[in-house]
Amino acid sequence: MIMETVESFQSKKCRPCEGGIERLLPHEALENLHSLTDWRINQDGLRLEKEWHVKNFKAGIDFINRVAQVADDEGHHPEIHLTGFRHVWIEIWTHAVGGLTENDFILAAKIDLLPIELMPS
Repeated sequence: MIMETVESFQSKKCRPCEGGIERLLPHEALENLHSLTDWRINQDGLRLEKEWHVKNFKAGIDFINRVAQVADDEGHHPEIHLTGFRHVWIEIWTHAVGGLTENDFILAAKIDLLPIELMPS
């Protein structure tokens, strides 16, 4: 597998998956992770995760709505969490294969293009 860039992931479209896509091997997922900013692979190695601390509740909801639109456009839907009214946390994996595929990295890269109002440092 050739190491992808974030731009190449952003230019791709998620492929429909009903189990017909192979799950990435652990080393392939780690190679792809280097293309993303601040995403991590969870402990079991089967999901991408990222979190943001947003300016306020409305900023969190606005971001979640933008993520929902991209996810619908791609036909690939993440788990989205909003807790403590400022903490947004997203998990992405391909449910049909029980792990990570290229689709997950495509969606993560596209999420990173979305505007978000972060909490000031």
